[in-house]
This record gives sequence, C-alpha cells and structure tokens, in this order.
Amino acid sequence: MKIYNFGEQKSVMNRFIAELRDKQIQKDSLRFRRNLERIGELFAYEISKQLKYEERDVQTPLGIAKCQLPADKVVVASILRAGLPLHQGVLNIFDSAQNAFIAAYRKYGKDNKFKIQMEYATMPSIEGKTVVLVDPMLATGSSIILAYNKICTNGEPLHTHIVATIASRESLSLLSKNLPHSKVTLWVGAVDEELTNKSYIVPGLGDAGDLAFGEKL
Repeated sequence: MKIYNFGEQKSVMNRFIAELRDKQIQKDSLRFRRNLERIGELFAYEISKQLKYEERDVQTPLGIAKCQLPADKVVVASILRAGLPLHQGVLNIFDSAQNAFIAAYRKYGKDNKFKIQMEYATMPSIEGKTVVLVDPMLATGSSIILAYNKICTNGEPLHTHIVATIASRESLSLLSKNLPHSKVTLWVGAVDEELTNKSYIVPGLGDAGDLAFGEKL
C-alpha cells in the first residue's frame, strides 16, 4: 500500500496541522473546522493528479479549447461526525462527486477496551468508482477498515484513497496488513508514534469530533 506522509514535506499543510494541535488555537471551533476543510482541499488536489483523464473540446467565446478533464467517477466517504469538515474540503475540489456517510463509534466495556460499533451507512453504488474515504484521526485504524469493508459491499471500487490528518504508527501497520495494497493509497498529514491506554494518539490533538462540534454526553 502506497503511503504519502505530508509531514515529511515542507508545505502550508504543516501550519494547518500545527493550529489543529495547538491547545489554545483549537478552542476556536470554527477555525478548527476550517483548518480540517483546508487540509481536505489540499489532499484532494494531490489525489486529483492520480485520476484518469480524457481530452475534451470546450467551446469558448472565441474558439475551441482542448482540455484534459478527469474521467473517474468519484465518491467521497466519511465517518461521522468528526470526518465532516475534512469531507467538505475534499468535496470542494471534487464538486461533482457522489457522497457516502458511515456512522461508527467506539463502544467501551468495563475494562476500558472498546469495539467499533456501526450504526448505519448510506452510500451510492461503488462499483468501478474512485473512493476518497476520510477520517481525521487514524488511531488504531479499526474504524477505517470497518468502513472500507462496508463500502465494498456496495460494489468493488476502482481504487480507494484513504485520507487522514494524523495517523498513529500502529494504524499504518494494521492497514498495511488488512487492506489490498494495489487497490488502496493512504494520504496522511502527520504520523505520531504513541497511543494512550484508551487508544488516543500522542501527541495528537485530542478528540477531533468534540473540537469541531462540541463535547458529547
């Protein structure tokens, strides 16, 4: 599985991620959501370079322009609720894409261990389409694997691009072992080395869903 880690590059994305991490700046939920959205836009632009293109004639007021336009049918998918701002950023670029939404969350037991609980999923046919599956935080990677498998019940995607703002080293290992290498590409903004005993990324940024939309009960 090809992995693109933008944390290894010098770009404006580093500033957006730094602001997401900053415990003072992240208190501004509007700015937090907007930074996730901007990161989604940057990832989408990079992903667009890997799509298939076809030449088309476009009528201008003065003549015909030959333009290279994307030929792939794209579906943008996200895990609710934390994935919504990142989803919107990707959709701002792939503005004619179809959309899929998966509701999944951690259900903790008395021993503080958890399993991923899926509530519902709504999506179009995935057959032969390029899927961009987004989740801001890849802690264990379990949610993304569950989401990917659920998406594939609606058809076989042409290719799947998984997008995450921050991933743990452990999640990269799990995804590499459980997803088809030739069919999946992973795009991450940064990779952190540690997880807490409750599987939160360290240093990470905290709970992305709460920071974007407010604390939940």
